Amino acid sequence: MRLRAVLFDMDGTLLDTAPDFIAICQAMRAERDLPPIADKLIRDEISGGARAMVAVTFNMDPESPGFEALRLEFLERYQHNCAVHTRLFDGMAELLADIEKAHLIWGVVTNKPVRFAQPIMERLGLAERSALLICPDHVTRSKPDPEPLTLACKMLDLDPASVLYVGDDLRDIESGRDAGTKTAAVRFGYINPDDNPDHWGADVVVDHPCDLRKVLDNAMCSC
Repeated sequence: MRLRAVLFDMDGTLLDTAPDFIAICQAMRAERDLPPIADKLIRDEISGGARAMVAVTFNMDPESPGFEALRLEFLERYQHNCAVHTRLFDGMAELLADIEKAHLIWGVVTNKPVRFAQPIMERLGLAERSALLICPDHVTRSKPDPEPLTLACKMLDLDPASVLYVGDDLRDIESGRDAGTKTAAVRFGYINPDDNPDHWGADVVVDHPCDLRKVLDNAMCSC
């Protein structure tokens, strides 16, 4: 079936949100007179969410006293600083322009709560270009459950087989596959060093957004 739409995960796929997460974690350490840690330690835990990032930032077990207060502080800081350093990944702006020129639909399906995701999309000028934004707030079960992708396809009135879902986590690929979409895994995202996108079962694995253009060209020519 001819490709009709491309849907993206947000963090680590469409957007490089790591700089804002890292800045917040390092600021929290500095305000407690703690030296900075390697940025990579934080970046490697982004896919695990706030809990994982706070845990590595303070070398602290999530069950430890005081951990929840740190997690809530992290989220509060991020609420006000979620689009300071965040940018499209290198090559992604060109890819989106190509998608639009080809009259394809594109949108975002993320596990990021809408209170963070919507402001980011708006501040980067993407909200008016994206056909939809699906967050955990819109479903009862988040990725890896197929519900977010199933909802997206229903809202777009598209057969899932005509949709490509792009992500940087096994959960993305599982969600897309179980919803019936085509899937693409990206190696440039926030992938734990112990993980390997080649083992996720995606239809295709790419190293750079420009590689996705080749995938789209092939898909648009197929039927």
